[in-house]
Formats: sequence, C-alpha cells, structure tokens
Amino acid sequence: MIDTPQIVQWDRQLTAAVHLTIPRNGIQQAFGPAVAELLGVLGAQGQAPAGPLLSYHVNMPREVFDFDIAFPVAQEIEPSGRVVGSEVPAFKVARAVYRGPMEGLGSAWGELREWVAANGHAAQHQMFERYLVGPGDTPDPAAWQTELNWPVED
Repeated sequence: MIDTPQIVQWDRQLTAAVHLTIPRNGIQQAFGPAVAELLGVLGAQGQAPAGPLLSYHVNMPREVFDFDIAFPVAQEIEPSGRVVGSEVPAFKVARAVYRGPMEGLGSAWGELREWVAANGHAAQHQMFERYLVGPGDTPDPAAWQTELNWPVED
C-alpha cells in the first residue's frame, strides 16, 4: 500500500550512475556491487552523495531492467570504471511513498499507475525510485520507505 499520491515538480538532478541492463531476477546480485562502486568513486573524487540512492528507469521495467543505479551529486563526476556522470531530468511527477519490503514494489507501482489514470494524468515511459529508508538503515523490511516517482503529462 502506498501513501496518497501527489503531483509535484522534480527538478533536474545530476547523478553519479552505474547503468545496468539485467534480467529482473538478477537485480539483487547486481545492486550491492553497483552501490559499492558508486560510493568508492565518489569518495575517491572527494564527493559524498547529495541525497538518497535512486534507480532511474528510462522505460517501464519488464523482464529485463534497463536502468541507472545512482546517487545525486552536487557537481559532475569524472567517469571511472562503470561509474559515469548522468542526470534525472526535470519532470512533473506523480509521487507516493511505499513502506515495506522490496518484493512489494511491483504492487506499489501498480497502485500508483491506477491512481495516475483515475486522476486524468498520462504516465510517461520513465520512472524512478528513491530509497529513503532501506537495508543500510534498518534490517526491518517493514520500516523501509521507497519514494515512487512517475513522470506525468496533464
């Protein structure tokens, strides 16, 4: 279950990103190493994340995910290994927060999609999640919070 969605403006955000194209069932194995690589490159370049970890999907995920795992940054980074400078562009988004384990995210996105349609908005093909509270913060999946952001057109 998600919180009541809102339509808000997302401002362009520079990121340090690792791009992945992987089957849905490979995400758990790929996520941790990508985050570690991002943090290593940021630290080596004297930067720290400027906000929560996010995943930015250029297209709605299917069986193969094509997306960036990224941290917001205050200034552009130098590419290193798989880490490149990227961005999440400015959008008007339908936003809601899902509370619970990662396995419930598919249903949460479904709820948001239904809300978008029921409220007369047209969803774009991009979407992104920000991990506000996660496994690195608490081992209790019930306390995890994921912000869902779905760009919309009126």
